[in-house]
Formats: sequence, structure tokens, C-alpha cells
Amino acid sequence: MSNIRVTALYKFVRFDDPEALREPLFERLSALGIKGTILLASEGVNGTIAGAPEAMDKALVTLCALPGCASLEWKDSHAEAMPFLRLKVRLKTEIVTMGVPGTDPTCLVGTYVKPENWNTLISDPDTVVIDTRNDYEVALGTFQGAIDPETETFREFPKWFENFRTELAKQGRTPKIAMFCTGGIRCEKSTSYVKSLGIDDVFHLQGGILKYLETVPKEESLWEGECFVFDDRVSVGHGLEVGDYQLCHACRHPVSAADRQHPHFEDGVSCPRCYGTFTDAKMAALRERQKQVRLAKARGETHIGDDVVMTPRKKVTA
Repeated sequence: MSNIRVTALYKFVRFDDPEALREPLFERLSALGIKGTILLASEGVNGTIAGAPEAMDKALVTLCALPGCASLEWKDSHAEAMPFLRLKVRLKTEIVTMGVPGTDPTCLVGTYVKPENWNTLISDPDTVVIDTRNDYEVALGTFQGAIDPETETFREFPKWFENFRTELAKQGRTPKIAMFCTGGIRCEKSTSYVKSLGIDDVFHLQGGILKYLETVPKEESLWEGECFVFDDRVSVGHGLEVGDYQLCHACRHPVSAADRQHPHFEDGVSCPRCYGTFTDAKMAALRERQKQVRLAKARGETHIGDDVVMTPRKKVTA
């Protein structure tokens, strides 16, 4: 097993002064050699970090010691190499941005469903299953029969759901609503929002897709494809094994093995999705960057330009 432990974590909790937590948290995690990103906001904490197993144990003790975070939610997986280049602790307005003021999962949230009970719920014909992730994530994999809202950002989800709810009403339907996401955080917020609209039968997958892939045997699984993750692994499959996708540096969208065989794929420069959308000057800059990445690798170093935000650009621009 790899000696790098990767932990996705979050907790919705009220922080009176998140700014006061930032520097001490950064100093403690940095001293442990932890890398990754932690987001702090008045509504709680969210992030993915990585490090040696014993250092991660101490890091989680530190995080659980934050006010109200004794029951911090986290999911562990492993990587062959450190998936982050540095540690970032950032202050945000929301730890997961939906943009609906007043949405508070600490006060109102859907019913948690354990991974081992998820198949029964989503196999019920009276259940509508909704993938709350964004389009580029859904493209890699999802649960059988799940609805894809085709959103580019989580901010688009409330408007999509209002339209979806109107369509259900026109059809005279009042199904159970089952939602899922990567690690559970978006589901907590989306089910809180949906319940605030007066809908009672709302459920979400506890621990998210990652916990399901870790817990449910492949032969019993209703998951199809791979799961996008926001680090250098790009995707994982059953048992949280590292998947087959890589990231296009130009547009930051995941590219499959088939994409990498396409004539429009050039490592670090373009993929079938973004080919032809950049100026000659931009293409030259991307090729020069990729050259420096190769030279750094030959020297046994990591090129700092590899530290990209693991979220695809909303629009491909020059």
C-alpha cells in the first residue's frame, strides 16, 4: 500500500471567527508536512489534504479540535505519490458555494442513507435519484438511472431543481428524492435547500460516492464508471483504486485513455475538448510549459506549474 494518505473532509458548523483559526491551523499542518487545501468559512470547514499516515493522524486530531468539529466527517484513500505541491488554508464565504443565503445544514438536512442501504433506496421505482455534481464529473461515471442536471457549477443547482420540481408537479408526482455527490458535502447543502422548499422525503448518500466505492463490493455495485476527485489522481474506481483518467492542463477537464489516443490530444497542451480554441501564442506558451515540466522531471524535480486548481475552467478561452 502507498505511504501517502489522502483525506477528504468537511464539517458544517458555526465558526464565529474563521479568520482567527486560519493561521494557527496553517502553522500546525505545515509543521506536520501536510499538503492540500483547507477552506474555512462561517459555515464550517472543507478540504482535501495528504501526508504520511502518522502525520495525517495528528492533522485530523488538530482539525477535530476546531470548535464544534469533534464529529468531523472524513474519507481516506491512498496515492502512490503526493498529489499536492503545497498547503493552502483559505477563507471563503461558503465552504461549498451554492449561493442561497440562509441554507443551513446544521438546522435542516435530508435523511442520511448508509452505503450498504443505498442500492435498495435507488432501486425503488418511487425514488428519483439526482446527481448533484457538475457536468464534467458526471461524464466520468454515475449511478444507474441517476438524473444529470448538466450544471457547470453548484450555483446552478437551485435554479435547476426549481424547474425540475415544477415538472414533477405538472406530472402529479411526489417521489422520494435521493441525492448524492463525491464526499457528501454538496448533498448536505442541496438536501437542506430542497427540504427548505417544503419537500419532506429527501435522502442523501452518507459519505458520498467515495464511501460507497470503498464499502460496497464491486459485484453488488450500481455505480458505473469512475469518480472524479479534486487532486492529482483525477479519478478513482471501486475500492478507491486510482482510475484511468488524466487532466488536460489547457482546459483542466479529465481525459480518458481513448481521448489520449485522439490526434487532437497533446500532453499538457490540448485535448479533443479544447483543441482549436486557443491562439497560436497560447499554444506556444503551453508547449513551453510542458517542455519545462519534462526537464524538471528529468532532474527529479516537480515543476511548480503542475500545481493547478483541479477544477475545469467554466469556459475555454484563449
